[in-house]
Amino acid sequence: MDKDRIVVVGGYGAVGSIICKELGRRFPGKVYAAGRSLERAERFSQATEGRVLPMQLDIDRPVDPGALADVRLVVMCLDQRDVSFVRFCFLSGAHYIDVSANMAFLAQVEALREEAERNGLTAVMNVGLAPGVTNLLALEAHRSLDRTEAIEITVLLGLGDRHGKAAVEWTVDHLGTSFEITRLNRTETTSSFTDARAADFRGTIGRKRAYRFPFSDQRSLPGSLGVPSVSTRLCFDSGIVTAMLAGARKLGLHRLLRLKPVRSAAIACLGRVRLGSERFAVLVEAIGEKDGRAAIAEYRLQGRQQSELTAKCALDAAETVYAGETPAGVFPIERLLDWRKMGRLRREKLEVDIRS
Repeated sequence: MDKDRIVVVGGYGAVGSIICKELGRRFPGKVYAAGRSLERAERFSQATEGRVLPMQLDIDRPVDPGALADVRLVVMCLDQRDVSFVRFCFLSGAHYIDVSANMAFLAQVEALREEAERNGLTAVMNVGLAPGVTNLLALEAHRSLDRTEAIEITVLLGLGDRHGKAAVEWTVDHLGTSFEITRLNRTETTSSFTDARAADFRGTIGRKRAYRFPFSDQRSLPGSLGVPSVSTRLCFDSGIVTAMLAGARKLGLHRLLRLKPVRSAAIACLGRVRLGSERFAVLVEAIGEKDGRAAIAEYRLQGRQQSELTAKCALDAAETVYAGETPAGVFPIERLLDWRKMGRLRREKLEVDIRS
């Protein structure tokens, strides 16, 4: 294998560091933790005893044309402003995996499908917890029914978890945004933290009110599964914080986040303050018909430290792509993989309830 290197961009961050450590054990000396700070990358490399190597890479600036010459796979753990780096990966002959939830960015990468196919490369999008795990569970729930009319996804995040800076920034920046959803096979525009819906996670979490949020699983799933309506909502383990954010959105206070000092303060608050636990939960409900009767298929997954589950999803996808087991093109994760093919994820305790 001439190109056998793996570059994890954001490789010393909350999710990237987990991915690097695991890949470094399997492919010692072939995995690079890349980011703007060479010093941080070097410290991280030393902590892995050299199994992961350091690499300085700023994706917001022009990249050296030979930077990915020996690289077979790039795993992206940072949000991007445009697709210039993705295009650079394709031109360099590197497969690409993206741990991102940005709807608009996903659409831009999808537009590069012909470039990926022309170069014989695979790009996998919607890799992580939400999207990612949510997509795979939606696929399983859909398969459980004979006909699916709608899929309702609810994601609960713990405010006590150590979320990566990029994840916190993305959440704050999308508190008041508008985005498109598919309802009854028609595209509609909605807004984040509106249209509350109760979700029953059962167990110690119980029922929570969740609000619409622009996770990109809502973009890919209607087409992948042929389902007329798909919605994803978000809540936090602290019901008070969830209600406060919804109230601020209703009053229009989210507009203050456009001011840099207010945005910075909000990011610092969510990034540092531990108002809840480290737990997370995902509930996927497929609503439709089975054996000629109305039915609901519910898939539940709960755990702690969502960064670790995000990394597991990315690792399963990365090892599949690295092995050359995927076709060329740009794909959401549910078009290439399913729950049974995810070596790490399928070990998680999954609760399934199908009822008429």
